[in-house]
Amino acid sequence: MTHASGAAMPRFFFHVTNGARELDREGTELPSFEAARAQAVMFGATVLQHQPDLVLDSGSWRVEVTDETGCLLFVIAMLAMSSPQAEAIH
Repeated sequence: MTHASGAAMPRFFFHVTNGARELDREGTELPSFEAARAQAVMFGATVLQHQPDLVLDSGSWRVEVTDETGCLLFVIAMLAMSSPQAEAIH
């Protein structure tokens, strides 16, 4: 896929970690870093909307976004922590 300018769009990889790591081996072509960051947030929101136990069971869930070379660009993370008071009633 190409930009309107004719240049190839960069490919971003969205790796998920919640206890185990799931590698995105295919990646997604997007026009920019900003588009990849927005895609990561939307992806995380959709996954967690339908599967909240992914965070609740493991205590964390994150998506690590890398470029085609494997360079880590950013991480979107969600944490679930209980207070000592909540632990006492649980």
